[in-house]
Amino acid sequence: MSKRLEGKTIVITGASSGIGRSTAIEFARTSPKNLRLILTARRIDTLKQIAEEIKKEVGEGVKVLPFKLDVSSPDEVRNFVGNLPEEWREIDVLVNNAGLVKGVDKAPEIKEEDINVMFATNVTGLINMTQAILPIFKKRADGGAGDIINVGSIAGREPYQGGSIYCATKAAVRSFTDSLRRELIATRIRVIEVDPGQVETEFSIVRFYGDKSKAEAVYAGCEPLTPDDIAEVIVFAAGRRENVVLADTLIFPNHQAGTGGAMYKKT
Repeated sequence: MSKRLEGKTIVITGASSGIGRSTAIEFARTSPKNLRLILTARRIDTLKQIAEEIKKEVGEGVKVLPFKLDVSSPDEVRNFVGNLPEEWREIDVLVNNAGLVKGVDKAPEIKEEDINVMFATNVTGLINMTQAILPIFKKRADGGAGDIINVGSIAGREPYQGGSIYCATKAAVRSFTDSLRRELIATRIRVIEVDPGQVETEFSIVRFYGDKSKAEAVYAGCEPLTPDDIAEVIVFAAGRRENVVLADTLIFPNHQAGTGGAMYKKT
């Protein structure tokens, strides 16, 4: 797997924390001799810290480019590739990880600003990033080559109360991913979706507008997945032989079999 990834340039959105951060580190650990990582997020200082951590752990074989990017801004995404140094533009793997959830309101009390930011980040941002990178993939020989890895969610398969907008955005990601795979079937471009179940990240803190006590209550009495668990699957998918596509992966912690009531908590 290390040799299959060698020489590749990989873009990870939402790389400043959680699954994105872990994915960057996992790629570096898996192929430490010759790799380029473009880490994007809004928090550029945090990205620079991650770059230093990677350099300290694996050495000079992995080149890291921290890049400030808000995927919810179409203009920023539109200019993304053109603003990269020329030697970083031959991208091989796009990991569409950036995403968020805001609030637990139910209709008709759902806040308009929460609706807008979830769709702009989770759906429009992911689609725009894909459209920005896909021309690079398609110009390669034999119809094109490259990997698009979309981080979805169990919420895109099984909606739950208080999460209608987030669930709708992840269902949109799932439909877009499935359509894209069919549209690119005559190429060597792989379209992959990784759907986590319950993972402990900053995700719940954002959902509860920074209230850590409410966020921690979500995971009380159970052992959720870690960002590293999901990162390992993402890197494994990217590291398969080119003819092998992990098209659709659903990952649960042991206590989970779905959303809502389909969880077991210790008492």
